[in-house]
Amino acid sequence: MIHYLKGDATQPDHAGIKFIVHVCNDIGKWGKGFVLALSRRWDEPEMNYKSWYILGTIKLGRVQLVQVDSEIIVVNMIAQHGIRKQGNHSPIRYDALETCLEKIDLFIKDRYPEATIHMPKIGAGLAGGDWPVIEQIIQEKLMDQEVYVYTLP
Repeated sequence: MIHYLKGDATQPDHAGIKFIVHVCNDIGKWGKGFVLALSRRWDEPEMNYKSWYILGTIKLGRVQLVQVDSEIIVVNMIAQHGIRKQGNHSPIRYDALETCLEKIDLFIKDRYPEATIHMPKIGAGLAGGDWPVIEQIIQEKLMDQEVYVYTLP
């Protein structure tokens, strides 16, 4: 179930384990959009993402879990190809987003069944995605999860 909230997705106000999921690109660029809010709170998501890129293992559809405190895990999801629109194609890759969310769903069901998921409107900002399409993907892939989508006031 998706719940919409006004607020900051980097500061979820819920008890228990919280997953903060967001979309990253596949070319090692970290510096605009939601990632800036993450970097203001924690160093680890950016450092882990950049290390992942240097190792050459970033690929569309992959996820990276980064524990930033005892109850918060940031999920770097590679679901954006590049950073600019190419012809008629926005950087978001819906198939990669589906794959990432499937992986998150399985991981949470297996290890943290009481966890909640928190996110901005993933893929609909700089990645150029269509929110109604993304919302449908979230509903399908995370149908058993409590998902909170934040917009800044």
